[in-house]
Amino acid sequence: MKPDNFKILLADDDEDDCMFFKDALDELALPVSLNTVNNGVELMSFLENNLINFPSVLFLDLNMPRKTGVECLTEIKQNEKLKQFPVIIYSTSANPEVMEVLFKKGAQHYIRKPADFANLKSVLQKAISLCEKNNTMQSSKETFVIHP
Repeated sequence: MKPDNFKILLADDDEDDCMFFKDALDELALPVSLNTVNNGVELMSFLENNLINFPSVLFLDLNMPRKTGVECLTEIKQNEKLKQFPVIIYSTSANPEVMEVLFKKGAQHYIRKPADFANLKSVLQKAISLCEKNNTMQSSKETFVIHP
């Protein structure tokens, strides 16, 4: 995968999910670069220390050690320097109440982690395309969840 202008940051503590994500991006052959962090504290430190080489989008898992994805999203959206940063929730949860809370907190989109590789490629392709078009704009409630 060769780096280009579109920089993806994945915050996920599951090594298998990270490899699955990277493999899907590699197969899509999109002009993107990928960085990963493994917990919420590492994520917030990465964002604060990389303001010059800042990612284009964050794919954020909810269940991480040290600081949850919800806590990170809240901090990001309350921070003047970070609040316009596009955040896509990337989680195994399909709880509509949780999705509603995340939408209200300012997440741009929600992806339920697909178990199927083809579906993962499909949702990543859609998510990246939406981010390139809409950049920092939050989606409507109707288009918040990205399906394969």
